Amino acid sequence: MKILAVDTATYTGSVALLEDDRVAAEWDLQSAQTHNRRLLQTIDFLLQQTGWEIRGVDAFAVTLGPGSFTGLRIGMSTVKALAWSLRKPFVGIASLDALAAALQYASLPVCPILDARKKEVYFATYRSDANGGQIRQSPYIAAAPAQLLEHLTEPTIVCGDGWLLYREELLPALARLAIEAAAPFHFIRASFVGALARQQLLAGKAHDPLTSAPLYVRPSEAELNKSSGSAAQS
Repeated sequence: MKILAVDTATYTGSVALLEDDRVAAEWDLQSAQTHNRRLLQTIDFLLQQTGWEIRGVDAFAVTLGPGSFTGLRIGMSTVKALAWSLRKPFVGIASLDALAAALQYASLPVCPILDARKKEVYFATYRSDANGGQIRQSPYIAAAPAQLLEHLTEPTIVCGDGWLLYREELLPALARLAIEAAAPFHFIRASFVGALARQQLLAGKAHDPLTSAPLYVRPSEAELNKSSGSAAQS
């Protein structure tokens, strides 16, 4: 099974090509440029370098969020369009699940943390199961960084750009509980998005690209503005 997987949930974009349980290619780049300026070019570049044809891809996967609202819309619209136009299976993966998956064999709990802007973070907690998978122990949460103190009650591996952003603020209170992951574990890799998607596909759990929606966790700016406008008119 050939899978094209994409992540655009953060400033670090990632694209990967997987064939069964092998990663054929992966591209990762942190950049201030918006993803729409490079996503299709990157997909085309990896296809050319591996000798793959887009029509030969068997399934498509993308992160649903939480993350940057603009980034999510770019990634999802691109990948959903490819899946729908080629009539191929589509799978959406939660970005926190993909970030945690890189630490799936850890003996300690894992807490991936993403920058949610507006002085908030997205996070969830996970534990490894007997088969090396990750079981989510909490809801997906959007909250002030200080609220992590309520959820990390035992030594826990922390990772993600949200942790890096608020590390100095949180370390004094979490010094004995937070075990910082190494640098390669702080960004979402599309290869893990693809690996999680393959598990779902093998279990017969493809999603509908026409109805799949971003996982925002908190209301978008447009929704907040709409609610404020409605309240003002009432």
